[in-house]
Amino acid sequence: MATTARKKTGAAAARAPRTDGSATRLHLLETAGRVFAERGFAGGTSKEICERAGTPLASVNYHFGSRESLYEAVLIEAHRQIVGLDEMVALTQALPDARAKLRALLGHLAEIANRPDAPWGFRVMLREVMMPSAAMPALAEKAIRPKAALMLGLVGELLQLPPGDPLVQRGVMFAILPCIAMMVAPRQISGVLMPDAARDPAALAADFVAFTLAGLDALAATRRATQPGRPKPRVRLGAAAR
Repeated sequence: MATTARKKTGAAAARAPRTDGSATRLHLLETAGRVFAERGFAGGTSKEICERAGTPLASVNYHFGSRESLYEAVLIEAHRQIVGLDEMVALTQALPDARAKLRALLGHLAEIANRPDAPWGFRVMLREVMMPSAAMPALAEKAIRPKAALMLGLVGELLQLPPGDPLVQRGVMFAILPCIAMMVAPRQISGVLMPDAARDPAALAADFVAFTLAGLDALAATRRATQPGRPKPRVRLGAAAR
């Protein structure tokens, strides 16, 4: 009886997770992020990741299931490093309306895009954008979709249209793509071609926000002017002649 009890206790202890398991997993994730940032998914091997992390070779499979699943986790963390959903909510929750919320978010994104000391997540995302992997659908579903939903809701509110309207979706594209371009554009090229554009990061962010909001306002005005049944503005002949 006592022997059986000791065996059961030992088996339960063997199955119990180690207290340092979460720390090891986070350490592997951080190490893998740096390796993939340097070498890309194809060049970043489990062997190198574990050697750098100082863990057994089986650690990747033990904590993540496979190198592919580890890379998926790295991509999601990389996207969070750029901007997290919780961060976006925190920036906007106390603001009164969609315009103020978009102003805060767009300004934040522009500032992030011009950080001189960008974390490894930026380089991982740059590699993924330039050469998408099989993990891209998981990244889109788990990391990008919730943030896109927030942006679609704000732009839709500003344009007074539902989030599924094509104009709202285009508006989000026009607002976000310049930030992505600023993030991935090599600093050496932009520094040579437009050396003063980002010299004042605060001014760059302010100008980007003003430019984007003015564009969204123009889209809204064009939609209102072309809605069926809406009377077109009359043009006075005298004014037209002049």
